[in-house]
Amino acid sequence: MAGQQQFSPLQIQTWRPWLSELMPGFLLCIVVGMAAKFVSEHYGGPTILYALLMGMSLNYLSLEGKCVAGIQFAAKAILRFGIALLGARITIEQLLGLGITPIAIVVVGVPATIIFGYFCGQWLKQSKSQSILTGASVGICGASAALAVSAVLPQDKDADKNLIFTIIGVTALSTVAMIGYPLVVTGLGLDEVESGIFLGATIHDVAQVVGAGYMMSDDVGDVATFTKLLRVAALVPVVVVISLMVAKNGKSKAPGASSLPLPGFLIAFVVIVLINSTGYLPNLVSEGMIDLSRWCLVIAMVGLGMKASFKELAAMGWRPVALLIAETVFLAALVAIWLFMAR
Repeated sequence: MAGQQQFSPLQIQTWRPWLSELMPGFLLCIVVGMAAKFVSEHYGGPTILYALLMGMSLNYLSLEGKCVAGIQFAAKAILRFGIALLGARITIEQLLGLGITPIAIVVVGVPATIIFGYFCGQWLKQSKSQSILTGASVGICGASAALAVSAVLPQDKDADKNLIFTIIGVTALSTVAMIGYPLVVTGLGLDEVESGIFLGATIHDVAQVVGAGYMMSDDVGDVATFTKLLRVAALVPVVVVISLMVAKNGKSKAPGASSLPLPGFLIAFVVIVLINSTGYLPNLVSEGMIDLSRWCLVIAMVGLGMKASFKELAAMGWRPVALLIAETVFLAALVAIWLFMAR
């Protein structure tokens, strides 16, 4: 009894400020997500797309005010939790059925995009650091890759500006791709597996890959998520290689950038897939995880839409924008050609 009296007030004092900061924006995302679900069920169309568009209409709420922290929480933490739970939909047997194509595309596509970005950036008179940074963010996993790679690149007066631009630009292009690429794969006549591989191998951020894949179908979403997480896993060796190259050239990098663990949501996703593959995960638990994952992704898509700002991208000038677009088109063309040749 005494122990409870001692623990409870301490717990309340610890959690109350955090909850009061997050709740307004987080509850707003939940309400908008429920509205998107209602519209989808009554008028047809993908819930995730409605969630994104409704979120974008409320972009101003992510700029200032009480909702900012909760929107950020929904767009990042809830998204990663939802992706981890997607492992309950997938088994190793299903992944083996995809063949070696997703792995081969990632192994070739990631370094090819970085190399293309480097030389294209030189032609467009961009710095070497900016060229590598944008190439890695497009080739691997968008804003997350930009943050990780920037930590090991030489730090000069333009480093922060380049990082901010890359995050804004790659997020905006990824949102455009999320809406446009499902139309592209339909126009190319790709089947569900090929569509999933294309979406997972070409869209920059994890959130938009999930959105585009499950916008088409659950099967496309599963393949797209697996392919994308292969690209996320490539972040570790890429950052290690870039770090070694920077160290060899004797240039300074950001402090505290000596190591990079795998993202926690990727590890959780793999663990859940392994458990699900054993057949010991009860159907009731599996179905509950899948339903919770779907709601997490809808809520995260609302938050992501609220954070989207195309106006900021337009103010950056044409050369860095052209570099990002060129890298995006290069990766999409490479994957599309590969898929057609593999038929």
